[in-house]
Amino acid sequence: MANESRPCPCDIGDRFDYGGRGQEVQVEHIKAYVCKPPAGTDKAVIVIHDVFGWQLPNIRYIADMLAANGYIAICPDFFVGQEAWKPSDDWASFDDWMKTRNAGKIDKEVDVVLKYLSEQCAAKKIGAVGFCWGGAAVQHLMLKNPHLKTGVSLYGVIKFFEDRCTLLHPTFFIFAEKDDYIPLEQVTLLEQKLKKNCKVDFEVKIYPGQTHGFVHRRREDINPQDKPYIEEGRKDMINWLNKYL
Repeated sequence: MANESRPCPCDIGDRFDYGGRGQEVQVEHIKAYVCKPPAGTDKAVIVIHDVFGWQLPNIRYIADMLAANGYIAICPDFFVGQEAWKPSDDWASFDDWMKTRNAGKIDKEVDVVLKYLSEQCAAKKIGAVGFCWGGAAVQHLMLKNPHLKTGVSLYGVIKFFEDRCTLLHPTFFIFAEKDDYIPLEQVTLLEQKLKKNCKVDFEVKIYPGQTHGFVHRRREDINPQDKPYIEEGRKDMINWLNKYL
């Protein structure tokens, strides 16, 4: 089996046993998970899922965490009904599968979500966070969408947009030192290009000893040695949002 000889790095980490505090809604042609904070707010965050899709409990855990920190959090199905990747799928087919799900072609869905947040949730300041595939999608949005204020890209696949560094909005990039899918040379090159071309605030941070997916797919109670970095990554994400939203 290809999964045994060359496991997908996106399979690293645990799926939480977590149900979620929010609710599923229909936003025009998109299904989405929404969680709102106890107090009213005009700040919202679009949470962009990884290859495992919008129903992954880990993603809903992050959305709920953002809501607990005062943000309306919405995680839409950016695959728009297409099947998400499953751990049981054959890694040998992963590249072909990815070709049918372009992180740079989510603008129509983002516009629908922005309209919903503005009209139905009274949101005025909106940011985006994304993981893996979603991290690349955040970089895409920070390069072109004028309606978002800021973004956090967590282990976004650099090769998707490696030649585009003129960000419109402050962006925080989180990477793992031992990410088999994103070599550190790519991270270094990205940072160099940003320093040369980017006119807005940005930060690139590498977390030592961590692997792909560590912020949302590593459980700190199962991997105690990773706990400080998991917590640091989540805190850094929220602090960045707090700064720019």
